[in-house]
Amino acid sequence: MGHYTKRDIMRLVEEEDVEFIRLQFTDLFGNLKNAAVTASQLEKALDNRYVFDGSCVEGFLHDNDMDMFLCPDLDTLAIFPWRPQQGKVARLICDIQKPDGTPYEGDSRYILKKVLKEAEALGYRFDVGPECEFFLFHTDDDGNPTVFSHEKAGYFDVSPIDQGENVRRDIILTLEEMGFEVESSYHEVASAQHEIDFRYDEALLSADNIMTFKLAVKTIAKRFGMHATFMPKPQAGVNGSSMHTNISLIRDGKNIFADENDPYGLSKEAYWFIGGLLKHAKGLSAITNPLVNSYKRIFPAQTGAGFTAPSYISWSPVNRSQMIRIPAQKSESTRIELRSPDPSCNPYLALAVSLAAGLDGIRNQIEPPKPVNQDVRKMTDEERKCLGIEPLPRNLAEAILGLEQDKLVKEVLGEELCKGYIAAKKKEWEDYCSQVSQWEIAQYLYRF
Repeated sequence: MGHYTKRDIMRLVEEEDVEFIRLQFTDLFGNLKNAAVTASQLEKALDNRYVFDGSCVEGFLHDNDMDMFLCPDLDTLAIFPWRPQQGKVARLICDIQKPDGTPYEGDSRYILKKVLKEAEALGYRFDVGPECEFFLFHTDDDGNPTVFSHEKAGYFDVSPIDQGENVRRDIILTLEEMGFEVESSYHEVASAQHEIDFRYDEALLSADNIMTFKLAVKTIAKRFGMHATFMPKPQAGVNGSSMHTNISLIRDGKNIFADENDPYGLSKEAYWFIGGLLKHAKGLSAITNPLVNSYKRIFPAQTGAGFTAPSYISWSPVNRSQMIRIPAQKSESTRIELRSPDPSCNPYLALAVSLAAGLDGIRNQIEPPKPVNQDVRKMTDEERKCLGIEPLPRNLAEAILGLEQDKLVKEVLGEELCKGYIAAKKKEWEDYCSQVSQWEIAQYLYRF
């Protein structure tokens, strides 16, 4: 992705025979939205004059059915390689403005930008490397998604056992055409589960990239007659999908999380950042793990079954079962790996609240507890209690409560948006609780 002016974009659209430009944005719950304009209407869109009805977008604040304006970020121009090469389709990621020209407070991209400005004022730049896992399932005869796959591959397996290899190959080639630098891809632990990792980047660009990545993965999978899902736990009894988030803090071009004189290679800022993340862990959960289904992945009964999703608020330089791990690469590659988020989250909000929690740790010099280098899930409740280790929320209801009690996370989201988010998530939990599941039928119908 380059740095573009309006004139550059108008010229590129003409030279590349682009006929449609999609103006994209992300709603409160992490769903990608767009409106398409033709090349003849592009200049108007580049002048931030594309208006839409904000009251119709789920999660947007509905004050007076306010008109909103899409404001393209010119540097996000990308052509979709999967669309026709004559009359091409391109996209621009947009910020959202109110009629008076001020940013719309409910725009999740704006919320991340605000946190990054706070960091910038302190001299920091955040670099983020997300690891997005997903499942590839077959579709039925009507093209609807299933949770079925013929393949039996496991971690790092190869073709022909890994039947998704060709899909992954096409996804990677597509991403590279769009300017991504893909670092690695492989089959994950569960059958039909995959991971593609792309290069570390500044936090806003990483959030944009996650949204583009999800779109590309789903689009290419569909071409192969498959359905790609970022649902955290589509099948019981196998690993769920995570979005491990690697974070580095840069000041004056240097990674300030690194300290060669420390036994774990960490600076005091790194320890404080960890302290902030652990302090706000319960408040973060409703954002980083936003679905009823998210807690099927991190529930202790599941994670104790040989899976590595974290269930407790703890950290370690070595053990993979913790909420925070410090990967082995040190010096300029030193980073904090936050392992609790899952790929169903809104990446702008998840990064915003995670970075704000870490900044709070640095500002207030919050010392983390001692690292726990054994598997927390295999300890007894008494052992965990002695070490002061608390569980992460066990379900969406507990996570909502954690959010309601965390002043910092609520401030990051803003009062009105937070109120709307909590109301929507409470309804989601209540709707779930009112359902009668197949498990209940199987357990109770014949007995009572």
